[in-house]
Amino acid sequence: MTNETIARSYAVTLFELARRQDGLDSFAEGMDTVIGLLDQNPSFRVFLETPRIADREKKELLKRVFGKVLPRPLLNFLQVTVDKRRQRLLGLMTEEFHALLDEHHGRTHVTVTVARELDPETLQTLSGKLSALLGTEAIPHIRVKPAVLGGVHLKTGDTVYDGTLRRRIKQLRKQLVNAELPDAAGEGAVS
Repeated sequence: MTNETIARSYAVTLFELARRQDGLDSFAEGMDTVIGLLDQNPSFRVFLETPRIADREKKELLKRVFGKVLPRPLLNFLQVTVDKRRQRLLGLMTEEFHALLDEHHGRTHVTVTVARELDPETLQTLSGKLSALLGTEAIPHIRVKPAVLGGVHLKTGDTVYDGTLRRRIKQLRKQLVNAELPDAAGEGAVS
């Protein structure tokens, strides 16, 4: 099984646990807190991920650090990841959990590539049109790439909408290269 598959399985379990506890948002914030600490403190990450350190010590540290901050079921979940030696996948689990949370709330992330920065009004209009097109609340992630020349390139999941000027120019070039020209020798000749 791949790490992504394992992380997805744990995230689904965590999501169901959070839903039963009416704590989807608090669990998401809690996982973000844990990942933030792991990212900011490499020695903490090494401590949790090192196999030579006893699981009991790792679980005690998790309890000391997060016991008063995280919901008890979330702390128990983190300790289970230590028991199962899956703590190195906490980042992937958090990403998968957020994807499930977004799906639950009817949100879709869309990567929007444009040639230049969008002003706030244009961004709001684009967000509204994307939401109408997708039928869910669209959360645009803007990337500025001058090479697109103009227009917009959208990607959500495996779906791509390419309305860039660069693509249109490539299509035009391909049509011109493949176009059959009329026979110039036969036209305009006087008999």
